[in-house]
Order: sequence, then C-alpha cells, then structure tokens
Amino acid sequence: MAHLLHHLLADSARLWPDRLAVSADDDALTYTELDRRSNQLARRLRAAGVERGDRVGILARKSGAAVVAVYGALKAGACYVPLDPSSPDERLTLIMGDCGIEVALADTANVARAVGLRRAAPTLRCVIGLGAGAGAGGGEPAEVETVSWQTVLDEGDHPLPGGGVIDTDLAYILYTSGSTGSPKGVMISHRASLTFVDWAARCAELDEEDRVCSPAPLHFDLSVFDLFSSCRAGACMVVVPPTTAMFPVRLGEWVEQQQISVWYSVPSLLTMLATHGNLRERDLSCLRVVIFAGEVFPAKHLSRLMEELPGVRHLNWYGPTETNVCTWHEVAHAVTPLSAPLPIGVACENVEVFAVNDAGERVTRPGEEGELFVRGSGLMSGYWGRPEKSRQALVRNPLQHAYDEPAYRTGDIVTLDERGAYVFLGRRDGMVKTRGYRVELGEVESALYAHPAVREAVVLPVPDDLLGNRLRAVISLEDEGAPSRSDLLDHCRRRLPAYMVPDEVEFTDTLPRTSTGKVDRVLLAASARGPEGS
Repeated sequence: MAHLLHHLLADSARLWPDRLAVSADDDALTYTELDRRSNQLARRLRAAGVERGDRVGILARKSGAAVVAVYGALKAGACYVPLDPSSPDERLTLIMGDCGIEVALADTANVARAVGLRRAAPTLRCVIGLGAGAGAGGGEPAEVETVSWQTVLDEGDHPLPGGGVIDTDLAYILYTSGSTGSPKGVMISHRASLTFVDWAARCAELDEEDRVCSPAPLHFDLSVFDLFSSCRAGACMVVVPPTTAMFPVRLGEWVEQQQISVWYSVPSLLTMLATHGNLRERDLSCLRVVIFAGEVFPAKHLSRLMEELPGVRHLNWYGPTETNVCTWHEVAHAVTPLSAPLPIGVACENVEVFAVNDAGERVTRPGEEGELFVRGSGLMSGYWGRPEKSRQALVRNPLQHAYDEPAYRTGDIVTLDERGAYVFLGRRDGMVKTRGYRVELGEVESALYAHPAVREAVVLPVPDDLLGNRLRAVISLEDEGAPSRSDLLDHCRRRLPAYMVPDEVEFTDTLPRTSTGKVDRVLLAASARGPEGS
C-alpha cells in the first residue's frame, strides 16, 4: 500500500506500464514514460543540491511536463510549491521568499521569467527547464544556474533511494490569499493528501479505463484529484488546453472528442458549459461523473446542468484547502426550490466533521446553526512560517476533553437537514451588520439567483457610518433577460426582509475571476462604486 504520493506512480507503472498516464497538447506519456522521466528529473534535482524537505517551485501551466515536475520533485524527497504563471512577479517572489525556494522548475514559456525572479527572490539559485525547447538560458542574472531539459534526459532513469521521507513529511504547499493581503502557504503532508486521494478515487469509482479532466491549475487544490487519484486508479489524466477552456462551445466539443468520463471543476465553469456549451448536441455517452467544488453551485444552474446531462452522477465536494475535501453529497435529482441551498453532505472516509454552536455544544438538531470543525488525518500541517495563524486555525478539538487533538475551524456556518446532512449557510466572516441586523450575504445572493434573468450575483458589504454596511449587488444577466434595477429590487423584496434588500445594484457583462476560476470578490470590493442602475 502506498504511503507516499509518488508510490502511486511506481505501483501504476508496474500494473499498467503501457497505459496512458497523461494526455496533453504538449505530450502523451504512458505510466512507464512518466515514471522514467520523473526518475530522471529527481536525479537532476538531487544533483542540484535538493534534499529531503526542500521546497521546489513549479512555474508552469498544467501539462505533461508539469506532471513530470510534480512527481520528480516528490521522488527527490522535496515538497513542491506551485507558482501561478498568471500571478504578477511581486506575488511570486513573495511566495518564493516566504518558503525559501532555491530551485525552480519552469516550462518553456516561463524559464526566462523564472530566472529573472532572482532579482527579488535572492534564495533562487537554479532553474531547470521542463520539456522540449526548455534549454539553458543566458545566465542572467549570473547567480542563477539554468539547466536544460536535455540535461535532465541524460540522467539515469532508475529510482532514487528512499531518502528517509515518511508520510508526515510535506508533499506540497498551496498558497492562498491571506487576510492581511500577503499569501499564506497551506502545508499538506503525504498522509493528509493520500487520505483524500484514496477516498476520492473510490468515491468517483475510478478505474484504468477512465479519462479524467480537471481544468484546475496546479496551485488550486482541485488539481490534486486528477494528479494523484487518476494515477492511483491507472486512469488517464487529460489536460484541457487553456484556450479551449475559455470558450464553452469549444470546451463542449473537446469533452466529446476526448471522451472524458470524469470531470471535476468549479461550478462557474459547469454553468458556462450548461448555458452555452450545446451539450445536448454532443455525444457525451462516455461522461459518467461530474464533480464540482470550490464555491456554491446555484441551484437553478445545477438543475439545468442535470437536465443537459441525464444519467450522469453529480457530486458536490466541499472542503477548504486546509482540509482537502472533507464532506460530499451526491445530487440525485434536480434541486427544488431553485433558491434552496445544496447540502454539502456527510463526512468523507477517515474524517469527522461536526458543528459547534455559540454555547460550545455540538449541533445535533435540524435547523440548528453552528461553525463547522474538521478532524482526521486529512488536515493540513499548518501555515508555512506562521505558527500563530496555525494555532488559530488548528485548535484543540472542543469536544475532546481527555487529550489534545487538533481540529480545524473552517469559519463556515452550517446546519443539519432532516436527513442528517450538513448544509452550508455562509462564512462566519460573511456575516455582516446592517441597520443593526445580522445579514448573511449568501442568503441575499440566493434570493437574487432565484430571478430567471440572473446568471451570476455577488453581494458585497460597503462600510457606512450610519448603517454599519450598505449591501452592494454586482450582477450579470442571462442573454434573454434585461430586468431593471427596480425589477430586481422588487424581486428581492418578495423574498427578503427589507433590511436584507441590496442598497445598490450594479450590472456587468461578466464577473471578474481569480486564476482558479472563482469570482474575484477582492477585486470587486476594491473597485466599489456608488449606486448605479438602469
């Protein structure tokens, strides 16, 4: 049984040597080829001075070469740190400096950029190119050694000795936005990741015949599924070209052509596919499982997707980066009413979730609210270099008084439904005060989504000296409808108390997105304008 992530690859290379492990526009690798190339890269990393526990940066878009990079770093005993190529240099150097990256792996498009980061990230001393065409650079700045991909391929291809890595050692660090504006690194061990990976492969019933696709980039935790759960099952990880993912019609065609059987993404991308992907015109008979996570899936859009894809399993997975996925819910039928929240479900294997109310007691009755806690082997090890923040998030289990046991405080407010499944109500920090009342922003968004012409809606608090906060709604509309500001406010008044009706309504063609595909609420908040309507 694998107890380190890269053991999954060794097992699959033995069981399915000639099956495709990765299919991408830049490469197609069998399990034997992926195993051999990652062995060669691991040896090159060791030759570059990488030791057990070192952090290796990966500046690359998702590709066959990037998958080699992930497994090569792990086989060298290192912890990989994905660096988002769409991020500004300032953010990249903050991350590199924070966790002390000395060696970085970069694809052809990013080798020169990676070398240039040395000016603001003085720990960087070596950049290794990934894939054909990634050659040694001009040595500018001179302090950075650049190693070509051909040099990697000249290395031996047999596995390295174990090097003392154990399952509690770090496998990767994923940087998320911090409340202070500085990114914070979520540390995930091999054991924590495998807790999710093993369960996820069983939940999705993956096998060696599957073709699995997740458009999530490496720095987004959704990528752990197709990187490792696919490998565990001997399935093929299929990488969607970035230009294809931007256009729903083209993406629908690609899913058909590639015979994708398992799909995993954020709901917003699935909403685009359902709305504009012409799915009913496609032969999607191979598609058997659709998984979504990362944000709330509005019920009306999920119902439409289920109508477009009858006979497909639809799975709602929930969990912050700090816990991997910790709960799940299979959606058996269309959600009604369309404004009803979708359950996040019950705990995954080897994980326990529980909600604690304001009195410090466990939530046991339907309708009672509390903050969700998670315990089990899937928890993060903490935040890199931030022990105080780690202690605030990984607290002593408030329901375990006999001994110290860590539990993660999610900050999410939930309740139980009549079947004992958890229902997400909103973020604790999404609860704002306006006019003396407590308002959950997610509830206002749900009311807006119930309007047939609303495609996407975000509600943001705007500080106000008199009211505490004004509520500002930013809305994109379906093509067929164009309600006025008054229409939408009347719609809200029929569903919400007066103090919860938005004070401002702003229309936009599209809502801004982060590099992981979620709505960029930070950017929307920063660009707040005065009242606007039509």
